Amino acid sequence: MQPITLYSHEIGPNPWKVAIILSALGIEYEQVFVDFEKVKQRPFTDINPNGRLPAIIDPNHGITLWESGAIIQYLIDTYDTSHTLSYETTAEKYHIQQWLHFQMSGQGPYYGQLGWFKRQPEQMPLAIQRYADEVRRVTGVLEKALEGKLWLVGEKCTYADLSFVPWQDVLSLVSSELVDELARDFPNVEAWMGRMKQRADVKKVLEEKKQAMASLGGK
Repeated sequence: MQPITLYSHEIGPNPWKVAIILSALGIEYEQVFVDFEKVKQRPFTDINPNGRLPAIIDPNHGITLWESGAIIQYLIDTYDTSHTLSYETTAEKYHIQQWLHFQMSGQGPYYGQLGWFKRQPEQMPLAIQRYADEVRRVTGVLEKALEGKLWLVGEKCTYADLSFVPWQDVLSLVSSELVDELARDFPNVEAWMGRMKQRADVKKVLEEKKQAMASLGGK
């Protein structure tokens, strides 16, 4: 099987979400890092006309795909035939998809907006407070869902669980005080993240990300 090409960024969490799934499924991949200022230009817009990361090219099936959720669903449907990260039973199958959609519509956008406003030279306290509150709300939903459970769906770690790791991990770059607050107030989520970060596949990808971020200093 030929490696999948993953168009990525050193810091942006969404490509690393795909990398974790690829790693967890044992799929070989090659990362191509694209600067944010170049994602809205050709040749990358020939791959993703929306000019966002990630995107993949899978030469094994002749498909180019963008949007992290669609990519993850494709990888699961195509390569997780033994249901390592998924279930074949109807309720569990759709509950996993439910949590993936929540990650894409809740965690990612709100965390991203908090990071954007925190980076601006002119601080807007109202906007920062709004998105910090949304981060707490999203984490609270996860906290309740994990009461008495190790994983979001069923008795094993699925692609839904793993999809939350990169954005939760990058929060330390955005607001260290908020990270400490979430760890204190949402122990189920803190323990859940700890379990996933002990996985060899997650460790591998987070180390790849660490090395990629370190390389930015030389650019």
